[in-house]
Amino acid sequence: MTGDLLASAISAAQIGGEVLRTFFGELKPGEITEKARNDWVSTADRAAERAITAYLHERTPKFGFLAEEAGASGAVGARWVIDPLDGTLNFVRGFPHFAVSVALVVDGRAEVGAVYDPMRDEMFAARRGGGATRNGVPIRVTGRDGLAGAFVTTGFPFRVHRYLDTFLAVFRETFMRVAALRRPGAAALDLAHTAAGIFDAFFEFCLSPWDIAAGGLIVTEAGGVVSNLDGGGDIFTSGNVIAGSPAVHAELLALIQGFCREADIRP
Repeated sequence: MTGDLLASAISAAQIGGEVLRTFFGELKPGEITEKARNDWVSTADRAAERAITAYLHERTPKFGFLAEEAGASGAVGARWVIDPLDGTLNFVRGFPHFAVSVALVVDGRAEVGAVYDPMRDEMFAARRGGGATRNGVPIRVTGRDGLAGAFVTTGFPFRVHRYLDTFLAVFRETFMRVAALRRPGAAALDLAHTAAGIFDAFFEFCLSPWDIAAGGLIVTEAGGVVSNLDGGGDIFTSGNVIAGSPAVHAELLALIQGFCREADIRP
């Protein structure tokens, strides 16, 4: 059954990606608005989300939805969690680094997930207990044994400026201990790239469920570890995420806990 649901997630993500490709580089100023400070939405986001939800509703009418633009609807216990365009600012500025994220979350746990990079035509996907793939080929996290020499990715807490000083302290300490630290601007892709062994680890504060539901599962199924700031598995309540290969995750978690825990960083 989960195989059929994963196929639906993959197809839905591809449908959303096709919509995004038609809009990329073609948006007019009036088609881009600011939902909140530095948090953007465009005609492309909305069109992709409508296409994704229409497809999934036809295929799985009993499931509910939690989508970035339309919010929650339908059943709560089992619902599709959708980000139609992760990396909107990249998209509207013409930086070709963004993704579509689709996950089925049942009772608070992701069961299938797909992250699609439409500009590179790369599909990262996983189902619980079934491993993770990139374009159908199995992927694994790196085998790095710690932060020394690691290639790490992160995201700035642009929605929660009150935690910027804490984040910058973590950023500085991480920067001093790794080979390189990047901020590409699309959390779903950061997680997918961690699962594929491009990055050794990822961390970010106060993300939304649609940013991390699919990517978190993909990392786990690729042999990685995904946790909140206390080391627990609930990443949806606060949106605080640390993900990576087991040894790098453990060292990064200990580093971050020197500055903050779950109780300190809340949306």
